[in-house]
Amino acid sequence: MNVNFLNLLLTVILAVSFDTEALSPHYYDHTCPKADQIVTNAVKKAMANDKTVPAALLRMHFHDCFVRGCDASVLLDSKGKNKAEKDGPPNISLHAFYVIDNAKKALEEQCPGVVSCADIVSLAARDAVALSGGPTWKVPKGRKDGRVSKAIETRQLPAPTFNISQLRQSFGQRGLSMHDLVVLSGGHTLGFAHCSSFQNRIHNFNTQKQVDPTLNPSFAASLKGICPAHNKAKNAGATMDASTTVFDNMYYKMLMQGKSLFSSDQALLTIPSTKKLVAKYASSMEEYERAFVKSMIKMSSISGNGNEVRLDCRRVR
Repeated sequence: MNVNFLNLLLTVILAVSFDTEALSPHYYDHTCPKADQIVTNAVKKAMANDKTVPAALLRMHFHDCFVRGCDASVLLDSKGKNKAEKDGPPNISLHAFYVIDNAKKALEEQCPGVVSCADIVSLAARDAVALSGGPTWKVPKGRKDGRVSKAIETRQLPAPTFNISQLRQSFGQRGLSMHDLVVLSGGHTLGFAHCSSFQNRIHNFNTQKQVDPTLNPSFAASLKGICPAHNKAKNAGATMDASTTVFDNMYYKMLMQGKSLFSSDQALLTIPSTKKLVAKYASSMEEYERAFVKSMIKMSSISGNGNEVRLDCRRVR
């Protein structure tokens, strides 16, 4: 009986602790009131020199949250025998880490030891979307930075070859719904994909077909031209949609036309519920923006394993 009572008491204490530490858009209102603007300025400056920055920051945030939660572990450099997340195969092409570094440096000058690297990554992803013509939102803040980063754990990231069952499992394990899956996949409206991410659809698709029959024939032909079977061009690939630097719903429109790049994109059309959502967002940018904000806030609130505010986003001393 006493053991049961102690367990109940512990549960209550943990629940109170969680509520106390819950994320809030007002987390830095008193300790660093200019935090949002400082991060926005860093993103704006980087975008002026490199149009690929928004896609990079948005992808960085996804990859951070899907491994160990949103704790900025994706930023940590490999050290000694430990190979960090950023050096795992799915993350080799991540870039624009300097944007986070620059924002952190400016924040440390303004309010030292206050704003976590994890919050900076989340804020930068919001700015990447908003400054590319997409919606903006108030980012809940208060994440702590993690100290552990292992390349082997990047295997947990959903692969571009995943089918709908694998995607359901991957997102479900992180508390994200099938609706969230469809909405967050729309983030592919920004960015670029290397040939290796979609070559399975244009070369030796299966024993009967060389090319995935769900691909638009002319689109498939153009992809084969860019990515031949024995491609040796390191940076060869294709943009994720026709307006790759603008955050819009073009991704969904192209998906419905058989012009998506990844098998995981095409998978959204394989069951009625997700196919219906694709059609919905292809026809209404307004509906998509509302849904994207909700799903992004939900994803960016995946609990991390952090317990500190790192003064250097790349290293743990």
